[in-house]
Amino acid sequence: MSKVQARQLVHGPRAGRRRLPRRSLRVIAVLALGVTVAMFTAGGVSANPGPARQQAPTTCGAPVAGQPNGKQWAAEPGLSIDPSARYTATLATTCGTVSIALDAARAPRTVNSFVFLAGEQYFDHTKCHRITTEGLYVLQCGDPTAMGTGGPGYRFPDENLAGASYPAGTVAMANSGPGTNGSQFFLVYRDSQLPPDYTPFGRVTAGMDVLTSIAAAGSKGGLGDGAPALDVVLDSVTAVRN
Repeated sequence: MSKVQARQLVHGPRAGRRRLPRRSLRVIAVLALGVTVAMFTAGGVSANPGPARQQAPTTCGAPVAGQPNGKQWAAEPGLSIDPSARYTATLATTCGTVSIALDAARAPRTVNSFVFLAGEQYFDHTKCHRITTEGLYVLQCGDPTAMGTGGPGYRFPDENLAGASYPAGTVAMANSGPGTNGSQFFLVYRDSQLPPDYTPFGRVTAGMDVLTSIAAAGSKGGLGDGAPALDVVLDSVTAVRN
């Protein structure tokens, strides 16, 4: 794999694709010192290989009837959360439920956007469009187009990058470069190595078995990076203050 190809895995600069909203949202693998290294932590890959893989289901449940609303906004929503409060999110998927503790203190604008979009039912009925099973270990969601090209129409700056790392359970924003955050995010199901370029804004507190089962089923076509083999749909995403 060339350095250009490795870079494309992160930023996805394919013709005709946009990333939040201009270029394809991709998370990545890059070559470092001639060795393929998964770019996903400042602190390096943990010696812990991550959670044991579960028996892969042959199918997930049927999605709840409905279509993504694909709403668009001209500007980032104003800050309406309390950065000192605790917020949690629940991803009800066709393959099981994932619970997330949101980090409003370290990533207030990111959590504010996520809570806003969840309240607008922006994530409901959207497919998780990408799974990576080689080098990086993430499930990517949040795009109403399911093509890696969609976003809410606004962008906002990165947060919480100092010393950022991406162990299993991390929830972070996907992007196409500095300050290009929108709606797409990824869930890390196994310790992954990336540079500190992707805003961590939460941690999975329940449902890691759901993520590892999705990953164990692999991607369509059997590649290490592509659409999940299972039909992973976010039936609903809710975010509440605790």
